[in-house]
Amino acid sequence: MRAMILEAPRQPLHLADLPVPKPKPEQVLIRIHACAVCRTDLHIVDGELTQPKLPLVPGHQIVGIVEEIGKAVTKFQLGNRVGVPWLGHTCNHCRYCVSGRENLCDRAEFTGYNIDGGYSEYTVADENFCFAIPGDYPDLQAAPLLCGGLIGYRAYRMTGDAEKIGFYGFGSAAHILIQLARYQDRQVFAFTRTGDTQGQEFARKLGAVWAGGSEELPPEPLEAAIIFAPVGKLVPAALRAVGKGGVVVCAGIHMSEIPAFPYEILWEERVLRSVANLTRRDGEEFLELAPKVPIRTEVNVYPLNQANQALDDLRSGKIEGSAVLVID
Repeated sequence: MRAMILEAPRQPLHLADLPVPKPKPEQVLIRIHACAVCRTDLHIVDGELTQPKLPLVPGHQIVGIVEEIGKAVTKFQLGNRVGVPWLGHTCNHCRYCVSGRENLCDRAEFTGYNIDGGYSEYTVADENFCFAIPGDYPDLQAAPLLCGGLIGYRAYRMTGDAEKIGFYGFGSAAHILIQLARYQDRQVFAFTRTGDTQGQEFARKLGAVWAGGSEELPPEPLEAAIIFAPVGKLVPAALRAVGKGGVVVCAGIHMSEIPAFPYEILWEERVLRSVANLTRRDGEEFLELAPKVPIRTEVNVYPLNQANQALDDLRSGKIEGSAVLVID
């Protein structure tokens, strides 16, 4: 099979021929049709997430067809269309797993990080961490739901019943979650890179009631904010933008250093918290909800051998919506 391989951090991926993997008893072999490109992939390639298995096939928003099943598989059959997310395996018996917080499992393994992922023609995945893909979604449009959608949804739920929500960074996750917010009659205020008028217009097109630069204050206090961009200086900016009792949610797996900030912008019972990974329950809830909205993803398509270009375009902020590799 063809696959794009990371041999070392901060090096371009290269195209290689690898053996098609064989599924273990609880695994399925998936012929991949599409794999969305995520900012977490950038953090891995750029060496900001420091413990990947190497060499590595990146990619953790995988959509494909089951072509072979392990002898213990009961959840899926040959020909089923499935999605593979970031969370690829947990121990199922630690205190986090048994309390419904498997996203915090100390022995968790992650697709495209500890486990070879979706920048390839085939992959194997634990059937217990795969999802059935709603029939409403073509492969390319389904792929971004599996991280931008799922982990974005977990961050969105942390805002509680807030009606005025700021989105800092308007990429793949934000363009998905704004559709859910509008469906639930909430208002979204979009914050983009300074001077990114194209990104601000994209946010307004999707229903943002206001869009501006990340250094600006919104026209009225927010009740919550989600920081999708991996930029630490946005934390104090978001705290200044939320009113009393507001919550600021850091949605990324990596963020640059957060600068010191005065206690007064945290005071009055504002909350600052992070979101880590996802649980299978998040995935089940979101994939049931997405067709009801309905959420539609806007995708920028690249062939497998242009994965480096997709990563570069994401790094430079050229992507509106989601980048997706088509594997065919």
